[in-house]
Amino acid sequence: MFNKFNFDTIYDKQNAITPLVVMMCGVAGSGKTTFSQQLEKKGFVRLSIDEEIWSTHGRWGIDFPMGKFEEYRREAENKLRQQLIQLIHGKQQVVIDFSFWDRSRRIQYKKLIEEAGGKWMLIYLKVQPDELRKRLKLRNKRFDANSFPISEELLASYLNGFEVPKDEGEIVVEN
Repeated sequence: MFNKFNFDTIYDKQNAITPLVVMMCGVAGSGKTTFSQQLEKKGFVRLSIDEEIWSTHGRWGIDFPMGKFEEYRREAENKLRQQLIQLIHGKQQVVIDFSFWDRSRRIQYKKLIEEAGGKWMLIYLKVQPDELRKRLKLRNKRFDANSFPISEELLASYLNGFEVPKDEGEIVVEN
């Protein structure tokens, strides 16, 4: 899926003194988890809200009502934020497998990373809406932490609310 991307762009930024934190950015279905898993194979610690919710509460709409998702998302993010700070202090390389759909949250995390002693890299996975629909149609048939069902209406709200990074130091990956 990412055979055209040169991962050395990321690996070359790693060092033992200042941990690198890769912030994934993209709409559901853009490939954030697949990309993150590539980094995980090279020693990055991957933090995922979806997987944290799955491990603590189960699957959205099946093990807990959809109305609880935002509460559980906040709970998971708070836990992972604390873990992120600990990992940076421990000189670990990290990849944050979140959507980072809004600029204010990206700014907040960049500041958090720098204050904890790390450096950040923002990877924006740009995918056309029709391709997202195809991917999500396939993904919605899976049953795992990274495949909660996304309806056309929910995708439309994600696309309408997504703030594309611009002049934020992002690396854009056409996917």
